[in-house]
Amino acid sequence: MQRYFIAQEQIMETTIRLVGEDVHHIKNVMRNKPGDQIICCAGQGIDYLVEIESLDSSEVMTRIVERMPSKGEPRTKILLAQSLPKGDKLEWILQKGTELGASAFLPFSSERSIVKLDARKIDKKKERWDRIVKEAAEQAHRGAVPTVATPLSWKALLQEITKRECAWIAYEKGGLPLAEAIGSAADEILFIVGPEGGFTEAEIQEAKEAGAVPISLGSRILRTETAPLMALSCILFARQDLGGD
Repeated sequence: MQRYFIAQEQIMETTIRLVGEDVHHIKNVMRNKPGDQIICCAGQGIDYLVEIESLDSSEVMTRIVERMPSKGEPRTKILLAQSLPKGDKLEWILQKGTELGASAFLPFSSERSIVKLDARKIDKKKERWDRIVKEAAEQAHRGAVPTVATPLSWKALLQEITKRECAWIAYEKGGLPLAEAIGSAADEILFIVGPEGGFTEAEIQEAKEAGAVPISLGSRILRTETAPLMALSCILFARQDLGGD
């Protein structure tokens, strides 16, 4: 059943009003009609099963049939900090990371990052990234839409590390094995992945001084778009946090 994320103010006592792009999707893509049912979620841990009562080009009015706890959110909050990769790799990471259960994404630039975003285009990029995670969260039946930060500088990322109880940085030259680190992890983890060329030794040292722990993902060298998805899957599996019965 199709899911739509909405703002809390769209929910009334017995009805929910959908507007904007959702109207086009419901009416013209899904071709729903009065009497059809969809799921709405405001990211507050509650899913609303609703029945469409009326729809036109500007709004869809629905009646709340049932309220249910959202089941798509992992207990472990994983924030993926990803050095900006080439091409559309970041969009892949955002989509698949959302499906797997990431809570937030923090794109950043490091010394060996090849991509240098034009400041004039960041707002447009951010808008696209937000749309990607929203659509992926709907498809995956998440209970909340992950946040995507405006790209950070390396110094700004170091500041983020100092704020976290648990921060890990993937390092191909060795570190604490991931399986060992998971055993003592907090319920919120900042996981940092470098660019195609990896981190410099100076960056690893700066990250350690800020409080990050170097983590080994094994003896095989992973691509920058593979490492975060592998880590996400392993962490949630080991913590019995993939969901389901």
